[in-house]
Amino acid sequence: MTFRLRKTRRLLWALLPIVSALAAPEGAVAQAPGAGPPAVGVVRVEEQPLTQTSEFLGRIQATDRVNIVARVSGFLEKRFFEEGSEVKKGEPLYRIEQPPFKAEVDARRAVVDQLKAQLENAKLTLDRAKSLLGGPAGQQSAYDSALAQQRSFAAQVLGAQAQLQTAEINLGYTDIIAPITGKIGRTAITEGNYVTPSSGTLTTIVSQDPMYVVFPVAVRAVNELVARYATRGGFEAVRIKLRLPDGRIYEKEGEVNFVDNTVSTDTDTIILRGTIPNPQLTISKGVAIRTLSDGEFVRVILEGVQPVQAVAVPRAAVLTDQQGDYVFVIGADNKAELRRIELGQTTGATAFVLKGLTKGENIVVEGLQRVKPGQPVLPGPPAPQPGAQSNATQPASANGAPAAPATKKPDDGKR
Repeated sequence: MTFRLRKTRRLLWALLPIVSALAAPEGAVAQAPGAGPPAVGVVRVEEQPLTQTSEFLGRIQATDRVNIVARVSGFLEKRFFEEGSEVKKGEPLYRIEQPPFKAEVDARRAVVDQLKAQLENAKLTLDRAKSLLGGPAGQQSAYDSALAQQRSFAAQVLGAQAQLQTAEINLGYTDIIAPITGKIGRTAITEGNYVTPSSGTLTTIVSQDPMYVVFPVAVRAVNELVARYATRGGFEAVRIKLRLPDGRIYEKEGEVNFVDNTVSTDTDTIILRGTIPNPQLTISKGVAIRTLSDGEFVRVILEGVQPVQAVAVPRAAVLTDQQGDYVFVIGADNKAELRRIELGQTTGATAFVLKGLTKGENIVVEGLQRVKPGQPVLPGPPAPQPGAQSNATQPASANGAPAAPATKKPDDGKR
């Protein structure tokens, strides 16, 4: 009995290491001392088409803006427009009482007629004096006096005609018309009030289609944009898109048409301006509804018309510390090299690299927590990701050639 018990104990002690090994996770076995280099998932760096974009803060401005003011004094007799509606150029907006101005026109016209009659009589007197100069009754002094009288009345007629024209202009100012087509605001002065040129703005009209978008850009960013697009057509190589306050991307595209000639000394920025369509969407209660409004805050996206080829890597391969972004590059000896990189645009799954990597290099994308700089690793294909279709996520083998897709997901499920 004692012999059997001892034999059973020896058997249990012999099986204990095997049971422990089976119970431990495979990842733990891979990390055990003396188990060899850690296994990592590796991808080859490839190039992808990139639509270059830059985003800035901006505001919508009307291309035309007019403050309507009274040009003559009088009581505001009538308002013709609906506040908030769109008016056409030449449509009447206000009418100031006209009778006083019509009376002034009639009075000035009467003066002109009177002076014209006097001028006609002076011409006849001058003709008679001129005909008598050849006879014994003619006197040079009489002729000279008639000539001066005729010229005096001619000058008075011109002055009276000018005063009549001024009175007619003032009468015309009693009808205030829209100088541009656009959306009109609320009226500041209502009917029955006395208005003068010093009364200030009666209302404002702003044009609606197209609109300006104005946005300040740092001088450094302007230089980068110039370097990026100068050889590709300048402004013609860039289009404007807008991100509206609610986060939507505006469906219409615009173009840059102006760069200011002065840099702001306070902010070290320069003003850029573009034009963008703002068509009518619908009409509600007689008021046209459009997407963009004068003074609206938006985000301006400058987007290249033609995409360019750029180095792209999976976003999961990029690590960050206090010195910046970096990746682990696998060399020919399968050693991990820490490589500092400069990132450009990034998406949820892809990061575009401006500096630090070249096409064809292999980088670690899985098992990063097991990698140290200069450490040998066992590279292999990463686990397939749902929807992964880009060239940058194609698995690369240890010798740099693309490998077959992995048939087994890593046991620890970590990256």
